[in-house]
Amino acid sequence: MVVWLQFAVCVILIGIAGTRLAHYADAIAEKTGMGGTWIGVVLLASVTSLPELATGISSVTVAGVPDIAVGDILGSCVFNLFILAFLEAMTRSESIYRKASQGHILTSGFGIILIGIIGLGIIMSGGDNRFAVGHVGIYSIVLLGFYIFSMRTVFRFEKQLAQELSGQIEENYAHMTLRQTVLRYLAAAMVVVSAGIWLPFVGAELAVQMQWNESFVGTLFVAFVTSLPEMVVTIAAVRLQALDMAVGNVLGSNLFNTVIIAVDDLFYLPGPLLADVSQSHVVSAFVAIVMTGVVVVSLFYRTRRMRHIVSWSGLTLVALYFLNAYSQYQ
Repeated sequence: MVVWLQFAVCVILIGIAGTRLAHYADAIAEKTGMGGTWIGVVLLASVTSLPELATGISSVTVAGVPDIAVGDILGSCVFNLFILAFLEAMTRSESIYRKASQGHILTSGFGIILIGIIGLGIIMSGGDNRFAVGHVGIYSIVLLGFYIFSMRTVFRFEKQLAQELSGQIEENYAHMTLRQTVLRYLAAAMVVVSAGIWLPFVGAELAVQMQWNESFVGTLFVAFVTSLPEMVVTIAAVRLQALDMAVGNVLGSNLFNTVIIAVDDLFYLPGPLLADVSQSHVVSAFVAIVMTGVVVVSLFYRTRRMRHIVSWSGLTLVALYFLNAYSQYQ
């Protein structure tokens, strides 16, 4: 009961602080004039992925549980795509794939490539240190380079969309000064990072107490907690009728999550990170790729709802999420 209580505290801290973090990031964008596009593509995606970053670094350094670090990243990618099925159930009119911009296909395509690099890295490493430069795997260098290229390309594309939506922006944070906003943003970030550092220790203890393997705990439980900011921000965006921001946050967060693997690899001194993790993470990687492929097809084909309830895409995403969870449990 103690370890489950600690897990619940992590859920509450990251859920509340992560929500405030995104709120203050939006306020900073308004007051500095940086615009919603920069926030969504760069700052918001990185902000909502702070728990994954903090959890990953502490997992591979202090806690010494690399399986939780990798499971958290890939599990978060799978869970983020599962959020899209939840969003479709929330919207009672048309399918989200008929209303969202087809520009998200670009972000999805880059996500497939980056997650695929991680999957190949796990397969090719397999306890072998040949594919490394020092203690860092070659896949980490490729991830970082391709991530920078993808963000540059996506940012250029989204810049045009921001210009179209600029007239819809209203002043919502007149009651706060820029200094107050920045200080509150930093305070929320500290809470998220602190809870993220604590989380892998709770996850490791949970694995021992429940006799579960660490890859399952990282992929399902830890990934759920660290994905709470993405889920809360995405749901809030849908309620504000900002569907493209919601979908973009989910897919953009997956892009940022993949480069966290490279950061974790840098901090993991015993050797290449993916050489010391379970091969079962390959399942999560390729499930995430298939789920992203479903999103690409749905956006391109403009999938309709079945009986005005849910589309085949939503059902497929839900099925794949639980298939991955069952696979990791086994």
